[in-house]
Amino acid sequence: MKRIQFLQACAAVLCVAASPASLAQGYPSKPIRLIVPFPAGGATDLFARTLSQKMGEKLGTTVVIDNKPGAGGAIGSDMAAKAPADGYTLLLATTSTHSIGPAINAKLPYDTVRDFTPIAHVGDAPSIMLVPNDSPAKTVREWIDYARKNPGKLNYASSGNGTIVQLTAELFKSQAGVFVTHIPYKGTALAIPDLITGKVDVLFDSLPTGMPHVRDGRLRALGVTTQKRSPLAPELPPIADVLPGFESNTWFGLYGPKGLPADMVARINTAANQSLSDPEVRDKLARLGIEPTTSTPAQLASMVAADAAKWKKIIIDRKITGD
Repeated sequence: MKRIQFLQACAAVLCVAASPASLAQGYPSKPIRLIVPFPAGGATDLFARTLSQKMGEKLGTTVVIDNKPGAGGAIGSDMAAKAPADGYTLLLATTSTHSIGPAINAKLPYDTVRDFTPIAHVGDAPSIMLVPNDSPAKTVREWIDYARKNPGKLNYASSGNGTIVQLTAELFKSQAGVFVTHIPYKGTALAIPDLITGKVDVLFDSLPTGMPHVRDGRLRALGVTTQKRSPLAPELPPIADVLPGFESNTWFGLYGPKGLPADMVARINTAANQSLSDPEVRDKLARLGIEPTTSTPAQLASMVAADAAKWKKIIIDRKITGD
């Protein structure tokens, strides 16, 4: 009888030792893998590398970037969703993977809500509204008036069907009540020459790729897609000044697999928020066209839910596909 009681006590101790709370106490004890579901060298990858170095210092370990591109971010996201919930595999998700992806692709191998643990909203990348220098519009209001007087005669460029660039333009069209034809390109860089020469009438491009053309005098910027003026381009008025509520950002968020222990979530969240307050990190992100943010896990979940609902409505209403 005493032997049975002894074995039961040992089993109880082992269960406690292996519980999520106890595992979190010694966390982290080895390097953390941060999956970036996009290619190396892009904005998401550079953001991850900037953040991971400082986060590693805060956590007392190394945060290793693991690029797993493909299928619009779905391949890397799926790997993160199916990883053990031990805190050693994280995901840097974006608008593409968790807001737009589920509405464009009904066959994703994961559920963006059920299969992930939100940790922190870490950044936003706004876009700017670009037009040729010879455009008759000098302001957002003038461009809308011009488009309304020329229905079907103007066009906009995008980086492809179902991308945030197309959805931003469609959101603008919806709120402004204008009819503008879509011309998809394989990336905004390929659309810039046609925009400069006037073959394209408007493009909603990212700050780091669009602003150099504005500052060099090749293009005109009419507004920024944030609700308020962006510190990254304070000279540009928000489009929301003309179209109340208009907003389009590429957000970045840290996630773990579902079931990530609360203690680990809190530890990673604190490290991320502290890292994003570092002046060196903020300066590097500004050069990438990214505004650092801080949040609780609940705030990330709430923001993404609202963002996903907004883009889903546009995708359905405008019959947008990724093809």
